[in-house]
Amino acid sequence: MTKSPRDRAASSGPTGLEVVGLVPAAGLAKRLQPFPCSKEVYPVGYVVDEKTGVPRPKVAAHYLLEKFRVAGITKTYLVIRDGKWDIPNYFRDGQAVGLSLAYIVIAGSLGPPDTIDRAYPFIERKRVAFGFPDILFGPDDVYRQLIDAQERTGAEVVLGLHRVYNPRVWDMIDCEADGRVRSLAMKPVSTTLTYGWCCAVWTPAFSAFLHRFLRADETHRDLAHLANRANDPGGDLAMGVVLQAALKVGLPMQSVIFPDDTYIDIGTPENLVKAVRQFHPPE
Repeated sequence: MTKSPRDRAASSGPTGLEVVGLVPAAGLAKRLQPFPCSKEVYPVGYVVDEKTGVPRPKVAAHYLLEKFRVAGITKTYLVIRDGKWDIPNYFRDGQAVGLSLAYIVIAGSLGPPDTIDRAYPFIERKRVAFGFPDILFGPDDVYRQLIDAQERTGAEVVLGLHRVYNPRVWDMIDCEADGRVRSLAMKPVSTTLTYGWCCAVWTPAFSAFLHRFLRADETHRDLAHLANRANDPGGDLAMGVVLQAALKVGLPMQSVIFPDDTYIDIGTPENLVKAVRQFHPPE
């Protein structure tokens, strides 16, 4: 597949650092159990087969991988838990989604930061496009816009922000008029903040920070406080904890707001039903 000049620019950027996709897929889908498969490959919507014109099932993670491809990204790492073999069995080498996919298999994890850190030897010298495979969001070119913002501002992290209607279950972002991130509030009981994050692009500097953070003595001492149900419904270590720590030490962080686009987290039964109905093929 030949890439356009714009796609090549999005892949490498002026710094020459390749952008790769990174997806945490090691969770147990605790809020959905019992469940017949990994939620990443649960059919949510459809895609029309180019050869036959017939609608085919489109699984949850396909939406995220599709957005990587739109941004000109060609390689993606999926970190999966031992036993979730239905994910590589479905996506295989990634040809069906237009990407080269590699799988990193782990036995267990403290949460998403720990999960994606297992890919550190493979991504430490690359820029990362990060997303959760169970959150469906727009726009289609979201990562292209985040990459452009990172190159324009020089920020080490750029967060994609969407309007949140229930802040109690989301990480809310406070930012300046120019998009610079001031602070992050994790699932606040009460807040005047409007936007939360669900996707990001970052540089090797943040990957290195995350890697060090997980190994720091202070993190291990405070782990019971950091990984709790107030920060994450399952009591796992949340990405917001690491982002807060990065802001605290002054790591430059930027944001791009997508005010007209929505998101659905299919990790709960009610949202899964909502997503299936929303993306159902037309009669």
